[in-house]
Amino acid sequence: MTLTSRSSLADVAAAVAGALRDAGIVAVLTGGACATIHSDGDYQSADLDFVVRSAATRKSLDAAMASIGFRRDGDRYLHPATSFFVEFPRGPLAIGDDLAITPVTVQLKRGPVLALSATDACRDRLAAFYHWADRQSLRVAVAIARRRRVHMAAIGRWSAKEGEEEKFREFKRELQRERQRVRDEAS
Repeated sequence: MTLTSRSSLADVAAAVAGALRDAGIVAVLTGGACATIHSDGDYQSADLDFVVRSAATRKSLDAAMASIGFRRDGDRYLHPATSFFVEFPRGPLAIGDDLAITPVTVQLKRGPVLALSATDACRDRLAAFYHWADRQSLRVAVAIARRRRVHMAAIGRWSAKEGEEEKFREFKRELQRERQRVRDEAS
């Protein structure tokens, strides 16, 4: 796939996932890019984070990324035609203290991407809200939960383990307000 200045984040995600897959590298899309996909673009990330889950060297990552036009600049990969950049943060794949993350295959228009589930993308944004009081991350978690089916009981159990029951209740209140706002606008 050729990336252009018109390529969306989803286009870049599919291209990177395909190049990594072709190189035999297993990597999971995480962070803000997952939030962009699961919120249907309500939140827009500028970068894509992939956590590598297989043996891969810097040289093999460089080669895979070069096959679609990216070049490494420090810890990130840049492409001359798109403003999106790609990073490979150190693993393990985790959300808060939870290491038992099961990625899912998300079917995008340009191809499949191994990524966090909508529930895990929501928890990922809530982790930023819980631990750094990041209100934007709360809004993004709400956007994901409004647009996708998320497992609220699992999010509640995880929130309790993180010691964040009150902030989880705030999340549920904000989600209810947003759902009501959308209903009011539709009527």
